[in-house]
Amino acid sequence: MDLETLKSLVVKAETKIVLLVLDGLGGLPVESGGATALEAARTPNLDAAAAQGVTGLVDPVAPGITPGSGPGHLALFGYDPVEYRIGRGVLEALGIDFELTPADIAARGNFCTLDEVGRITDRRAGRISTEACAELSRLLDTIQVEGIEVFVRPVKEHRFVVVFRGDGLSDQLTESDPQRLGEAPLKIEAKVPEAERAAGLVNAFIEKARSLLREKHPANMILLRGLARHPNIPTFQELYQLRVAAIAVYPMYRGLGKLAGMEALATGPSVRDEFEVLRQHWQAYDFFYVHVKGTDTAGEDGNFPAKVAVIEEVDRELPTVLALHPDVLVVTGDHSTPAALKTHSWHPVPLLLSARWCRPDGVREFSERGCVQGGLGRLRGKEILPLALAHALHLVKFGA
Repeated sequence: MDLETLKSLVVKAETKIVLLVLDGLGGLPVESGGATALEAARTPNLDAAAAQGVTGLVDPVAPGITPGSGPGHLALFGYDPVEYRIGRGVLEALGIDFELTPADIAARGNFCTLDEVGRITDRRAGRISTEACAELSRLLDTIQVEGIEVFVRPVKEHRFVVVFRGDGLSDQLTESDPQRLGEAPLKIEAKVPEAERAAGLVNAFIEKARSLLREKHPANMILLRGLARHPNIPTFQELYQLRVAAIAVYPMYRGLGKLAGMEALATGPSVRDEFEVLRQHWQAYDFFYVHVKGTDTAGEDGNFPAKVAVIEEVDRELPTVLALHPDVLVVTGDHSTPAALKTHSWHPVPLLLSARWCRPDGVREFSERGCVQGGLGRLRGKEILPLALAHALHLVKFGA
């Protein structure tokens, strides 16, 4: 359903919705016939919620399509991720409260490691500390490129934001990150003739960065992705008449929430911290988006036991959320990140919806094998939010 039609059905209701996103939740067995991380984890609280609720599997974008975190989240927020394409640079910039102007092109940067012949050996420079990232970002912030302003700001660990500000810049640019090891960083290319000037300016910045970082092992080079302008998209308040809060540790996910009109609440680094922030602000908002990053990080590192541990941590702390008695609790992920693959994948993501008005489906555990039998079947990511609104009594009848 398109957003304007959905908007026309929205009504006020004194109900609370929690969308709990375990980043990269979906997985695969590391051995044939074995368990996924979610299946291997001990999750009595999630299993009990599944037994009382309804489950299914989610294709964040479409079957067979491997989504980035941005498209995966936009789908969970009810937007069509094919129609609303948001550059990752914008999300990172918003996440650190950088004020973008209409003349800005924002890029998400990674510090990376190159070998002696210029090939990438680590796309994340060993996940350098945030303090090291801040120091290197200050160094890159000294770069001057004739004709534009350049701003470099640290984000977290190996991630940073670079913003190019100047008149007539186009964001129709390719990326420098090949997203594979053993290859050299790519040259930024213009997708359209109007972007040739911008491509040249960004490449000039990259070459100056290369010179400054040459001896800074392991962070001796940069990779740029998601070069984009700030888009205009309808917010949750405009669409659904909801007071909405985002609780996320990593800046990019705060940025995603802010893009959708959510207020980003300050939180400590642990799952317990995030759930405590939810509890403290329970009366102030109608809809809470809570993001857990550790599942994705462990998956990308190929660390199956660590992914299991994060899932179990979420389950241990879940009673704090359940004690608030949300009218609707949705638990899912923005994509799958199997530790066996060490990257995002196309596999559908487990989904749990627990609410007073749901129709339990008999599934007794929250897992890939359990959810494949669930009453929700297999959904597109953008179909979850209408279901949450309906179960929270926020939608009226369509048609006569």
